[in-house]
Amino acid sequence: MVFMMNNLQQLLKDKGNGYCALIISPENRKYFTGFESSDGFLLVSPDRAVFITDGRYIEAAEKQISNCEVVLLGKAYPQIAQILKDMNCSRLLVESTRMTVSTYNSLKGVLKKTPISTDTTLDTIINTLRSVKTEYEVENIVKAQKIAEDAFNHILKFIKIGVTEKEIALELDFYMLRNGGEGLSFETIAVSGANSSMPHGVPSNKKIENGDFITMDFGAVYNGYRSDMTRTVGVGMISDKQKEAYDTVLKAQRMAEEAVKPGAVCKDIDKIARDIINGAGYEGCFGHGLGHSVGIE
Repeated sequence: MVFMMNNLQQLLKDKGNGYCALIISPENRKYFTGFESSDGFLLVSPDRAVFITDGRYIEAAEKQISNCEVVLLGKAYPQIAQILKDMNCSRLLVESTRMTVSTYNSLKGVLKKTPISTDTTLDTIINTLRSVKTEYEVENIVKAQKIAEDAFNHILKFIKIGVTEKEIALELDFYMLRNGGEGLSFETIAVSGANSSMPHGVPSNKKIENGDFITMDFGAVYNGYRSDMTRTVGVGMISDKQKEAYDTVLKAQRMAEEAVKPGAVCKDIDKIARDIINGAGYEGCFGHGLGHSVGIE
């Protein structure tokens, strides 16, 4: 995490004299400090970093955070203003895509002479840093994925005609939490039959029937890093049409995976998958993204 903070400080230094950053989102606070909390402010200048948090987290933060000062929260915005003054801040960068209007107005009220940059400069800096994973991050994502894959192998033995979508989702959740997951990446999806056409369907009390497809979308959290996997299985006797749809998606997935390499353009990889699915007679049925990044979020 020290490495990540150093990179941010160097980029602020490159921007020019007096540039500082205010980070308020839980995800980005976690990324730069290694500490997870629901509340806090992270102030960063080229040569100093200060994490402000309240009494619920102060003791743990002092023990866990090693790459910046930890300060007990007082009157938040006057306190922020004073620290920025001590940092000789002449321009403040904020997370414009994550900051509320209320927070911005409160900052504006105490930073009378310090301009607040409301463009996406800081968001771009942080997203660029977060998009390239360190070895530590990759290790944690792999471990999170291993927990999810073990859960999938377990659920194959659990699934049978008569169990409900909710029961499948709960069993996945319990398995991941019992076997190393510190949390769930998101609310687990398990939908079957007609419901399986909804990528973000909500598990219901519908019972699994012979011939159903079951689509499961789930992930585990390990050291704050998330995995995410989607699997579809058939129960009992499935139709030729179902096999055709399944095999078409599987082919699209495998061909897209083969095209992933350094320097490849994401939209070109996406096109490979869409062309296969559209060419098989399913044009208009691919209404979501081919994939997305994973990490702290």
